[in-house]
Amino acid sequence: MPGTLPVRGRRPYGSTMPPTLASLVQHSALNLTVHAGEDRLRTPVRWVHASELADPVPYMEGGELLLITATTLDAEDPEAMRRYVRRLVDAGVVGLGFALGVNYEDIPEALVAAAREAGLPLLGVPRRTPFLAISKAVSAAIAADQYRAVTEGFEAQRELTRAALTEGPAALLARLAVYVDGWAALYDASGAVVAAAPEWAARRAARLTADVERLRERSAPASAVLGDPAGASGDDRVELQSLGTGRRVRGALAVGTEGALGAAERYAVHSAIALLTLTTERSSELRAAEQRLGSAVLRMLLSGQSDHARAVAGDLYGGLLDAPSRLLIAESAETTPEDPLPSFTETLEAAAARAREAVLAVPDGEGPRLVVLAVDGGAVVGAAEEYAGREAEEAGVFIGLSAPTGPTAVAGAYKQAEQALSVAHRRGRTLVEHEELAAGSILPLLADDAVRAFADGMLRALYEHDTKGRGDLVASLRAWLSRHGQWDAAAADLGVHRHTLRYRMRRVEEILGRSLDDPDVRMELWLALKTTTRAEAAQPPK
Repeated sequence: MPGTLPVRGRRPYGSTMPPTLASLVQHSALNLTVHAGEDRLRTPVRWVHASELADPVPYMEGGELLLITATTLDAEDPEAMRRYVRRLVDAGVVGLGFALGVNYEDIPEALVAAAREAGLPLLGVPRRTPFLAISKAVSAAIAADQYRAVTEGFEAQRELTRAALTEGPAALLARLAVYVDGWAALYDASGAVVAAAPEWAARRAARLTADVERLRERSAPASAVLGDPAGASGDDRVELQSLGTGRRVRGALAVGTEGALGAAERYAVHSAIALLTLTTERSSELRAAEQRLGSAVLRMLLSGQSDHARAVAGDLYGGLLDAPSRLLIAESAETTPEDPLPSFTETLEAAAARAREAVLAVPDGEGPRLVVLAVDGGAVVGAAEEYAGREAEEAGVFIGLSAPTGPTAVAGAYKQAEQALSVAHRRGRTLVEHEELAAGSILPLLADDAVRAFADGMLRALYEHDTKGRGDLVASLRAWLSRHGQWDAAAADLGVHRHTLRYRMRRVEEILGRSLDDPDVRMELWLALKTTTRAEAAQPPK
């Protein structure tokens, strides 16, 4: 693990030390001696328990130092001692203390051999050292460790609070990384890395994006542990914690360490979670107030009152009205089981926050709809385009995007966005820009069901006439219109005499009851023919 950041010269957290077998052996008042397991004396001791039962395992939780006088044990039987010691080790007992000069003057060799074979630390307890003294020593050490953890936790809370209030989340992460002797990273609502400490941790944090995404799918609060939970494999152990007070996750905190967090370190992490939640989760009242202000600014822009809108917007949206912008309208697809607009809104707001870019995003009163005014070419528009590319297959949101505009032309941009949104619905595309419609062709719009119905009704009589074998009126009409009414050219295309073509066009007028001299009729017939041609081309081959 790379070195940690220095903070005012203080030592990192995690320096509190629970009692270990080694600390008990070194305790001058206990006078304990070591007879086996010398290499495992640094094992922490969770508690001390005295028992003369032949099988005390049912009453063990793991982590205990067991004290015995061997009153009920055949301590000189090698096989019995081997079974006894093995059961203690399997139950998680970390050490065995044997009273000297009570039932045995010395520890029987059978017990010593069994302890050495199993790797269980075996301590000799002199007659003048009561078991109660060992229990008191362990209890006092545990209490002191807990006290140090609490006091250091409070100190961490004060320093982290000071960093968050005076310098922001990045400074908070830097302090937290020191306290846990590892690294820390902050993710926004979209799962992107906002800040990391030390700097090298940004690359490590970026590799956890998929894990953060899975965390965001769960209701807050949520957490996950990645890597080796105990930190024994050598790989870093990462804890992910969600940020947010509501059901939706507003962000996430990642903390990477070499091993499991101690009590003091966990106090620091919990304090960081609370502080980061306060900085990322705005109150519902504030969000509602911003939405009301945004709605008022948008209404003024749509009514052409750009000067009043600029005055009302102030610092919150004022910068947005000083640069070319785009208006975006998003709607939820009717088939989606859960409204995707809140997640889409968070994606846009997170992009704006990362880029320090103003954005006006307000719900529209007409159903599940969102209206957004964002900087042209900025992070918000880019996030919308990226979202559309990523979510294209699901099509949970349809988006219409206007051409670049200024504050005096927002009403026109709104109409452009609505037109693009309508086309997005018809084409089944997540995002359509109005510039595509202006630069493209009108023919793709003929795929609308209402246009096809009109075309079928207009040409049905001609198709029925041709079906009965009375002449190819539809093909003749298409050729004549494509040649702009030039008889010779159209007749040559059909391979008939121009008098034959004239006869067929008179029959078209008689059947339809409309004059081909009317340019509107010719336009409608041409579009109807193009529509039926596209429909026929879309049919699968027989």
